Amino acid sequence: MKVRGKAWKFGDNVDTDVVIPGRYLTLRNPDEMASHAMEVVRPEFAKNVKRGDLVVAGRNFGCGSSREEAAFVLKHLGVGAVVAESFARIFFRNAVNLGLPVVECRGVSEAVNDGDEVEVNLEEGVLRNITRSVELKCTVLPDFLMEFVRSGGAIEALKKKLKAQA
Repeated sequence: MKVRGKAWKFGDNVDTDVVIPGRYLTLRNPDEMASHAMEVVRPEFAKNVKRGDLVVAGRNFGCGSSREEAAFVLKHLGVGAVVAESFARIFFRNAVNLGLPVVECRGVSEAVNDGDEVEVNLEEGVLRNITRSVELKCTVLPDFLMEFVRSGGAIEALKKKLKAQA
């Protein structure tokens, strides 16, 4: 399973209130809510991110509150994966549960610039920066979590499993 797209680079400690500010959590229209993703630090992000693009970040991505909407808006916008030096535990699990690939990759902050063409092989744990001809080894999700990603989230994986058992 590979994801390839443009890198949108962010720094360390990007909290969930940056990903989707709390004042927008009452919005029930997914398109409207997602249109505010990252607006605090990158006002153009939601309008310009393309399906398959990757969010690349430093340490502790998704820290702060446990809001599931942070992972939801990135997935809704079509972000192919979030690749970071490290993740806040709750964001990591929310993303996987929603089927948004998250990849820990040491050195990614230095190896990828904003706008670079990047490819991540989720099953092999390899990130390739096509623009800079750099390759990094990344963490691979355990099989049971990869099944959530492949299925589009934990609920879809459970439905698939129950259907196979019927």
